[in-house]
Amino acid sequence: MKKYLGEFEELVLSMVSILNDDAYGNAIVQKIDDALGRTVSLSAVHVTLYRLEDKGLVRSHHGEATAKRGGRRKRLFQITNTGKNMLRDMQSQRLKVWKLLPTLKIVGI
Repeated sequence: MKKYLGEFEELVLSMVSILNDDAYGNAIVQKIDDALGRTVSLSAVHVTLYRLEDKGLVRSHHGEATAKRGGRRKRLFQITNTGKNMLRDMQSQRLKVWKLLPTLKIVGI
């Protein structure tokens, strides 16, 4: 059975891939804001990360405890090969759709 992703799942999965070894909740929230100017909640990102993990698209592990975090460890996420394949498939699908669109003209400017 083919798995599909929603827009936000695709966005979060893309950010995990972009951030590579530094992909954790707050870093993903910040990267989305920096790259797109889009404000997202940390809890929405966490729920999405867990859903992506259940789908086998990312895996997680705990980083080292740091004094800066009060001895707490970050939960770091990495994209899996399945996740990389999913992003490639989605990119291919998006490009096919964009090629079908007629040239978009801006009216009134």
